[in-house]
Amino acid sequence: MDKRIATLAEAVADIPDGASVMIGGFGGSGAPIELIHALIDRYLATGSPRNLTIINNNAGNGHVGIAAMIEQGMVAKMVCSFPRSADPRVFTDKYLAGEIALELVPQGTLAERIRAGGAGIPAFYTPTGFGTDLAKGKPVAEFDGRSYVQERWLKADFALIKAETGDSLGNLTYRMAARNFAPLMAMAAARTVVQVSRAVEPGGIDPEAVVTPGIFVDAIVTVPDPAHEEDLNRANAHHPKVTA
Repeated sequence: MDKRIATLAEAVADIPDGASVMIGGFGGSGAPIELIHALIDRYLATGSPRNLTIINNNAGNGHVGIAAMIEQGMVAKMVCSFPRSADPRVFTDKYLAGEIALELVPQGTLAERIRAGGAGIPAFYTPTGFGTDLAKGKPVAEFDGRSYVQERWLKADFALIKAETGDSLGNLTYRMAARNFAPLMAMAAARTVVQVSRAVEPGGIDPEAVVTPGIFVDAIVTVPDPAHEEDLNRANAHHPKVTA
C-alpha cells in the first residue's frame, strides 16, 4: 500500500511510446513541472517515450514544461482548450509545420469529458460547440427545444499531476487553484503519478480534507520546492538548458 517512489526518474519510467498522458495544470497553476522534465530527460537519454498524446488545458508556454516536450518532438497530438496562450511559439511552429496534431475542446467540455471518463459515463450532451466546426461529425439531439452535441468520455493511460500534500497511501490535498483538473484526471487515467510538495504518514491528513482518495493514485514522489512555469518563463529558462 505504500505508494511512495524514491525518484522522479522512477516515477515516469513506465510511460511507453504512443501513450496518452493527462497533465494537470491551469496555465502554470498546478503544473507538475518536475515530472514533465523528468520525462523529457528520459527521452533525451533513451529516445523514449515518443508519439505521445498529451491532454491539458493548454499547449504550453515558453521552453519549459509541456512546451519543452513539444519542442523535443515527443508529442504527436495535443488535446486542449487553449493552444495559443501567453507564449505559444513552440506549439505554433510545430503545428504550422504539420508536425503535431490538435484536437480542440472547449474548456468546460474538456473538464466534463475527463470527469465522464473517471465516472464511467461513455458520452453526454452539451450545447457548447453546436453549429461550429467542433461539432462536425458528432451526433446531435434536441432536448426541450435546444440542440445539443454528443461528446465522448476522455480517458488516458497515465496522469501526471501535482498536489500539495500526500500520504503514503496516496490520499491528496491541493493548494488553492492548483487543484483545477488534477482530481478529475486522477480518476480518468489508468495510472496516476503525483508529485507532492509535502509527504506525510497515514493519518497526517484530516480525512475530511482529502480531495483525491488514494484509490485513484498509483505513485507519489516528493518534490519539496517545486518550480513554477511562470517563474521559469520570466527567467527565460529552457529545458534542457541551452548552453553557449
